[in-house]
Amino acid sequence: MATPAELGRTRYQQVTTVVRSVVERVQQVWKGVSAATVEDDLEGAAGAAIVAAVAEGQLTVADAAQAYIAAQMAAQGGSALAEATLVAAAFAGIAPDGGPLETLLFLPAIGVRRRLVAGMTTEEAMLGGLADMARYAATSVADTARSADQVAMATHRSCVAYVRVVRLPACSRCIVLAGRMYSRSEGFLRHPNCDCQTLPLREHEWPDVPSPQELFDRMPESEQRRVFTVAGADAVRSGADVGQVVNARRGMGTAHLAGRSLQVTSESTTRRGLYGSRARRAGGEFARFPGQRYSRVTTPRLMPEEILRISDSRAEQLRLLRRYGYIV
Repeated sequence: MATPAELGRTRYQQVTTVVRSVVERVQQVWKGVSAATVEDDLEGAAGAAIVAAVAEGQLTVADAAQAYIAAQMAAQGGSALAEATLVAAAFAGIAPDGGPLETLLFLPAIGVRRRLVAGMTTEEAMLGGLADMARYAATSVADTARSADQVAMATHRSCVAYVRVVRLPACSRCIVLAGRMYSRSEGFLRHPNCDCQTLPLREHEWPDVPSPQELFDRMPESEQRRVFTVAGADAVRSGADVGQVVNARRGMGTAHLAGRSLQVTSESTTRRGLYGSRARRAGGEFARFPGQRYSRVTTPRLMPEEILRISDSRAEQLRLLRRYGYIV
């Protein structure tokens, strides 16, 4: 039987392979996009093809999450049997900030136009737009994998925590968090292009994953200076704590509801959407908001990370994950 570390590496390789495949597809589509018509292109067939490629990648990594967590629990001496089934489709089509994927993947068009206005050549503007699109696509798929993994953790009673696994090359914000243990319900700190991984734990034990200092020591001096700056790298080599050199915290956008700051998504909230159709059957109310084509359920749909954060018990987590369409 594979060890937890081996299973983690396999999952990491699976996700990065999907990310690379999606980015390659995006690059191929981008070749047919023109700087003169970039907005129309991304609102038309090219944009639809890019959104479809990213959503397909999200579906692929989400679909494999439950099997990965089940294998981890079995490898750690627990039961592979889950108490609920993850709905992979609930994770596709959603941007990392909870908004529609289409909205996020239109932003490179705005970036191209701004670069042209700033005096860049057409080639420079389009290369910048492609870099933006690749970053958004990669981040969306990687975030989906982590989100699905955490929801799958919630379906296993024996899974109580996870450890952040950082693989080089990595930025200073990630390195400083390497090997840190979190409750299963705690959100995952990440940034654009972050490919760090959660390693689920059946018991509160430290697995064999590298610490921030160990990762720093593995890096060539040139890489240390690039990631931590010259002064920062010198400080760490002189004995400073890596965590004191780097501020790894990063804020995320939130919505304010009933006096609380909650992370929500409008994805799948139309009458035909996954969450919206469930709300319709339950007698939920719908309304068409300014600037939107379709009416949406008036009750906000919480993101998986938000459900895990605000729930007081595991039973409440499972109830809300079912209510919002992430498990059945």
